[in-house]
Amino acid sequence: QVQLVESGGGLVQAGASLRLSCVASGDTWNVYYMAWFRRPPGSELQFVGGITRKGIITDGPDSVKGRFTVSRDNAKNTVWLQMNNLQPADTAFYYCASASIIDDPRREDEYDYWGQGTQVTVSS
Repeated sequence: QVQLVESGGGLVQAGASLRLSCVASGDTWNVYYMAWFRRPPGSELQFVGGITRKGIITDGPDSVKGRFTVSRDNAKNTVWLQMNNLQPADTAFYYCASASIIDDPRREDEYDYWGQGTQVTVSS
């Protein structure tokens, strides 16, 4: 079992930055891939970025490229999502997910464990 706990969400104005954190505990030896997803109001879950244990990153959609960066510290069992120049369209509940094996990181059904999520709200 792996437990994932996200933090760092909040209410910010457009143009601001936030850094989300996700700390894994439990059977972390089995965590190969960690990713961030988000669910905007009334929309489906969306992949926004992920990273392997060795630091290989899979970028999210064009809407976040150049603004969102995923990073990871294996020693701390932590993955971060640095979000810059936030826009109202980034308003969503953000989730951390982990997988022991990954084929297509953009597919939510590839993940074994999910955190409870953290809300990010961006005002205009």
